[in-house]
Amino acid sequence: MPFGNTHNKCKLNFPAEEEYPDLSVHNNHMAKAITLDMYKRLRDKETASGCTLDDVIQTGVDNPGHPFIMTVGCVAGDEECYHTFKELFDVVIHDRHGGYKPTDKHKTDLNHENLKGGDDLDPNYVLSSRVRTGRSIKGYTLPPHCSRAERRAIEKLSIKGQDALAAVPGDLPGRACPGTGVPIEEIFKQDGHPFSWNEHLGYILTCPSNLGTGLRGGVHVKLAHLSKHPKFEEILKRLRLQKRGTGGVDTEAVGAVFDISNADRLGSSEVEQVQLVVDGVKLMVEMEKKLEKGQAIDDMIPAQK
Repeated sequence: MPFGNTHNKCKLNFPAEEEYPDLSVHNNHMAKAITLDMYKRLRDKETASGCTLDDVIQTGVDNPGHPFIMTVGCVAGDEECYHTFKELFDVVIHDRHGGYKPTDKHKTDLNHENLKGGDDLDPNYVLSSRVRTGRSIKGYTLPPHCSRAERRAIEKLSIKGQDALAAVPGDLPGRACPGTGVPIEEIFKQDGHPFSWNEHLGYILTCPSNLGTGLRGGVHVKLAHLSKHPKFEEILKRLRLQKRGTGGVDTEAVGAVFDISNADRLGSSEVEQVQLVVDGVKLMVEMEKKLEKGQAIDDMIPAQK
């Protein structure tokens, strides 16, 4: 649990006004979305596993946010939270994911053959790449609400999957288990625990920011000149990309090497998100080369993707 007294039911003996958190200095989506009236409607509800509204919001109460980044400020304790506390999560998801509506359906495409390019990026600028994703296992609660026994059960299940992958010779194919060509998820399905997914939110994860694909395709790219350009941030925004320092969030770009990745997770497919990174990084490298020669890049700045 993020904070011990979120499960203290004695709080229901007090008026909602006395329990409502002070969010006056907070900079996160939860603080922006929640209201006293909403808190009154939802505070006595809980999911089948016992997750409450106060469990959901406490991380955003304890962590007011980042001075320059609008953080999320809430987490799901189980898959059911996205339904039980839909009134809050729908607003957070809409704001965090560019207007994604409660009626929208997520797209999934895991076929890497649908990607175009990526093998032609200039290695003098593009130093490395990485794709990571996340999955939750149906039938178990999510990390903020997970019990000791659940964690141990998930660990055993994960070890079974790792043992299967360890038997694969050479580079891991990523998707298949040895011998059968069965998707990795089948290992979990055989134990009655597929990955958590629905057609509205895609893959279900703890933080609303990772709903959808849960995917982050990151590229380390050297942009010594472009990073100093007054429209660098605008270019990233138009390409639907985000930047971090060389070592990740809140780190410096050592030697002007930035970690550039997709900004979106929900509403577009895995292929579409990685394609944005491939195409966007390729364009930024071309811009960097022109700036090195002292040439203008105004005619290269893209329209909003």
